[in-house]
Amino acid sequence: MGGDHHGHGLGERAKIPDWTKYKVEDCPELVRYRDNLALKGLKDPWIRNEAWRFDRKEFGTVRSRALLTFRGLKWGVLATIIVVGIEKGLNYGKDDHHGHH
Repeated sequence: MGGDHHGHGLGERAKIPDWTKYKVEDCPELVRYRDNLALKGLKDPWIRNEAWRFDRKEFGTVRSRALLTFRGLKWGVLATIIVVGIEKGLNYGKDDHHGHH
């Protein structure tokens, strides 16, 4: 009845990476941000908490993520143009106003 799930559990637990592997010094964007703040006499005490977002092995670069987002755009636009062209071509010469005066 209880305790033995027979494979109905949540499965394998996600592996949480070690927080010490993410360093601000490994992220050029964060180093630049930190240095710009220092020029103004400011400091961000929580900057280290954002270092994981800039891990290029995990998430790639901003450019690679942008390319990934728009990778199918040219084929989608091409397909749309073809479909609209075919529909216009099939309706060419038909004078069907659906009863409008």
